[in-house]
Amino acid sequence: MDRAPRIPSTRLRRRFGRLTSTLAATALAATGLVLAGGSTAGAADPNLAQNPGYESGLSGWTCSAASGTTVTSPVHGGSAALKATPAGSDNAQCAQTVAVKPNSSYSLSAWVQGSYVYLGASGTGTTDVSTWTPSTSGWQQLTTNFTTGASTTSVTVYTHGWYGQPAYYADDISLTGPGGGNPGDPVPGAPSGLRTGTATSSSITLSWNAVSGATGYDVYRDGTRVQAVSGTSATVTGLAAATSYQFQVTAVNATGESPKSSAVTGTTTSGSGGGGGSVPQHAVTGYWQNFDNGATVQKLRDVQDQYDIIAVAFADATGTPGGVGFTLDPALGYGSEQQFKDDIKAKQAAGKSVVISIGGQNGTVSVNDSTSANTFASSVYALMREYGFDGVDIDLENGLNATYMTQALRSLSTKAGAKLVITMAPQTIDMQSTSNAYFQTALNIKDILTVVNMQYYNSGSMLGCDGKVYSQGSVDFLTSLACIQLEGGLNPPQVGLGLPASTRGAGSGYVAPSVVNNALDCLARGTNCGSFKPSKTYPGIRGAMTWSTNWDAASGNAWSKAVGPHVHGL
Repeated sequence: MDRAPRIPSTRLRRRFGRLTSTLAATALAATGLVLAGGSTAGAADPNLAQNPGYESGLSGWTCSAASGTTVTSPVHGGSAALKATPAGSDNAQCAQTVAVKPNSSYSLSAWVQGSYVYLGASGTGTTDVSTWTPSTSGWQQLTTNFTTGASTTSVTVYTHGWYGQPAYYADDISLTGPGGGNPGDPVPGAPSGLRTGTATSSSITLSWNAVSGATGYDVYRDGTRVQAVSGTSATVTGLAAATSYQFQVTAVNATGESPKSSAVTGTTTSGSGGGGGSVPQHAVTGYWQNFDNGATVQKLRDVQDQYDIIAVAFADATGTPGGVGFTLDPALGYGSEQQFKDDIKAKQAAGKSVVISIGGQNGTVSVNDSTSANTFASSVYALMREYGFDGVDIDLENGLNATYMTQALRSLSTKAGAKLVITMAPQTIDMQSTSNAYFQTALNIKDILTVVNMQYYNSGSMLGCDGKVYSQGSVDFLTSLACIQLEGGLNPPQVGLGLPASTRGAGSGYVAPSVVNNALDCLARGTNCGSFKPSKTYPGIRGAMTWSTNWDAASGNAWSKAVGPHVHGL
């Protein structure tokens, strides 16, 4: 967020080519794992993947949204290869579960062809790995390595493409390392008796009957494997509120995976799908400036009534890594800090949430280890107790460490309890891929996260979830980039559209309030879309955010008068 209007930096004025290299560097960095401990992969180890060349069709493989088939040309080896075709909301993932041994090292490789082709392994018990190629017109080998955890007995290997991209091809999958279980055991039968249990706004419990010869079970949600367990029950988390899901279960052992069980349907309860105390189902967030930069100077009591979440901008970095403090700017005209605290209480009495924002354009708060994470949590909690803030907003525009920011926010949640409000305001580049630290952090705290209000400004052009490039300032830019977050794992109530309140509020990216409303209609109802139309609607989308309430006031409150009622009427 801007303490003063600025011209967008060169760093943010990205185009497609430069973005591709950035994502490639991020993805490839994940492959640099060192094999250590336990057994190691060697040249003599057998290939643990079943049907690795697809000569038996898709036997052993499960492809999301029926996206996969086999072809006889092109092939890398043998007589067949996989062809999988992504869609606007599906990345055409094809996967299989393989039995492995704990504390052992494995090498995974595949020959691939096409644009944005990924190879990876999940459920390793240590660090899940993936690698990818942005484009190859001929066969290219992808390779990565991983080490299993102390109790890991199976992993899922997969390939996938990218949303809206053309079909990709894969062949000759190889997973080498020590095999798990007894290779002579027969494949177990399909589980029976699958049933749903307790449902919350973000989770559903499942249970089923044990299967003879099974060493574990895989849980599928709407056709996609989401969990591996050793027992006969599981709790599927990270679900959207008031939404129905279809579940199936398979039994696995060293020899292979059973057919899927009969499907059951479970429905989550209504709710926000994350943290947030009493934040309305559809909410408007506004940043309130604790400084005078030419916008209308407001006391907190002057903030327009349409704003449901008010982010006080900004906390100040202290001399201690991770530490934050807050100093009320004399330019605002408060006679005392107590008057400011009284204004916070009055807003809360009116049903509003007031959070302290960390970062902004000039923010220098650094959380890069456990010590600074604990310091961050303690200092933010101290501000909450002193001033009465409901929570925290993360607006770090100079990067963050996903591991330690996650640790910090979970520590804060433990201190503050279930009513803690956590909001985030990443830049567009920070949410282009789930491998980005901001996106990782949001997913890591999904169970306590209130809303991510990405800044759709000071950006330039970006990729939408359909793989096409969109320029800021249009309905398509807002909807296609929101789609990445919605299809990348965030619940609809955790996604908001962040825009400047006036042309003076940011260097670029201002759109008329009507464009914000049209984008919300497109996402929530499938109406008023531009050329991009999501493959499904998200009626629970949280709402919108603006920088700032002060710039809104300077423009006669035009933004909040138009967007506020529209959000509240979704």
